[in-house]
Amino acid sequence: MRNRQELLKSVEQSSLRENPLKFDIGDTVDVHTRILEGDKERIQIFNGVVIARSGGGSRENFTVRRIVAGEGVERTFPVHSPKVAEVVVLRHARVRRAKLFYLRDRVGKATRLRERRARVGEVEAQG
Repeated sequence: MRNRQELLKSVEQSSLRENPLKFDIGDTVDVHTRILEGDKERIQIFNGVVIARSGGGSRENFTVRRIVAGEGVERTFPVHSPKVAEVVVLRHARVRRAKLFYLRDRVGKATRLRERRARVGEVEAQG
């Protein structure tokens, strides 16, 4: 049984991203996605709040929610997919739970999250 787990881990390791994406639940992010149209490739940006992260290893996903024309739109992206070019964090929010599904029931200003100030180590890493 142990050999099987080690084998799966080694196979999974090859499909993981070298530089992992750094973002948390509640962050407002721009997800840059590669879109293929015929023989051309372009980058499309999906902007929203990260409301969930789930899974682990190569199966890890995150869900981003935004409001378009008064309607809530959610997209789930694989963290280690080559289709996800990059994730740019625009704002950090202070949240107290791992899943923000309660935002689905809220409208307008009720969906705002409190701003999180940067930690001491984060300021040096960004600057």
